[in-house]
Amino acid sequence: MNDLLITTLLVGTLFLILGSGVWIGLTLSGVAWLAIQIFSARPAGDAMAVTIWGAASGWTLTALPLFIWMGEILFRTRLSNDMFKGLAPWMQALPGRLLHTNVIGCAIFAAVSGSSAATCATIGKMTLPELKRRGYPEAMTIGTLAGAGTLGLLIPPSIIMIVYGVAADVSISDLFIAGVLPGILLATLFSGYIAIWSLCHPDQIPPRDAHMSFVAKLKESSSLIPVVLLIVAVLGSIYAGIATATEAAGVGVVGSLVLSTLQGSMNWPTFKGALMGATRLYCMIALILSGAAFLTLAMGYIGLPRHLAEWISSLGLSQFWLIMALMVFFIVLGCFLDGISVVVLTMGVLMPTVQKAGIDPVWFGIFIVLVVEMAQITPPVGFNLFVLQGMTGKQLTYIARVASPMFFLMVAAVLLIYFVPGIVTWLPHQMRG
Repeated sequence: MNDLLITTLLVGTLFLILGSGVWIGLTLSGVAWLAIQIFSARPAGDAMAVTIWGAASGWTLTALPLFIWMGEILFRTRLSNDMFKGLAPWMQALPGRLLHTNVIGCAIFAAVSGSSAATCATIGKMTLPELKRRGYPEAMTIGTLAGAGTLGLLIPPSIIMIVYGVAADVSISDLFIAGVLPGILLATLFSGYIAIWSLCHPDQIPPRDAHMSFVAKLKESSSLIPVVLLIVAVLGSIYAGIATATEAAGVGVVGSLVLSTLQGSMNWPTFKGALMGATRLYCMIALILSGAAFLTLAMGYIGLPRHLAEWISSLGLSQFWLIMALMVFFIVLGCFLDGISVVVLTMGVLMPTVQKAGIDPVWFGIFIVLVVEMAQITPPVGFNLFVLQGMTGKQLTYIARVASPMFFLMVAAVLLIYFVPGIVTWLPHQMRG
């Protein structure tokens, strides 16, 4: 049986089972079991047990539940709610005024939460009612929040970076460091768009609040100090080489527990809710990762990654057109699968091709995060669209339409990091040096 037919059968079976509503992790394991059983001589049960145990018991993966737990603690306490109050006074002088709180707030919260949906929900909980009350245009409020929420994936610590690092065998600390400048770049693009739009539509921006002195602004911003301290503790320990990503995650959990306790917003129901929320999310991700590891092994036995790499090489694509083709491929795949599934499904097959093309795996990781970010605001499976639909009651198509400028800014960011790769690679090289 030729490779094309085998590939078609496996992909068709995968999407058929996914479409029937079976959990993604179980689907991946089931398709992998069938592939080994039918197309390989190795016993499927033995391969499944060894691979899933290996995928689930790796030390590198320990950072994932800890960062998720830290984000859950912050999501449920007053640490996040004080952010709008602290940011608002500094935004008044900018074109677009308080619309920038969506972007800056998401960028700050992203630095202590690795989840796009959590970032979007937390900042939206603060900014949507406040901006609506003050008369800011609804389309811009929702659209900029949908786009800025994706910064939760790019600005470290990032759950998707940990998943990519494990799946592609790339240093998670290097990925975290590499994500800093692209994260700042994307936040700057979002804020730049808000500024340009507001200069073109000055009649739609409400007048600025009463003037505040510099000292008064500092006093209002005192509520940001705990979050900033937590960011410095977590990311600073990684960048200074004091802690690994896993150890820094432990620092983050302890820090968020201490700060929320001192602030008086930590109680038993909050602690229990954060712990159970983190456990549920991690179990889902771990099941997907285990299934993906087994499917990657099955594809390796069949020889699919090697054949795919040879086929792509035979097309004679330049590095640029390979990246463009992969961007379109990931955007289309992201329309039907969540970001974690996209990464774990494809890395085993694509990494040989990427390495053969001479693409830096750390740079490729940031590229993957950017295109997965795009999938967060593309229907029908854009997580941020679902979050905002629940918060605003608007149709998915409306939210996707008002978020479309953010999508094109992400495409621009991909082009920028391609033509200026130092945006991604410079900081990791400096830290290693």
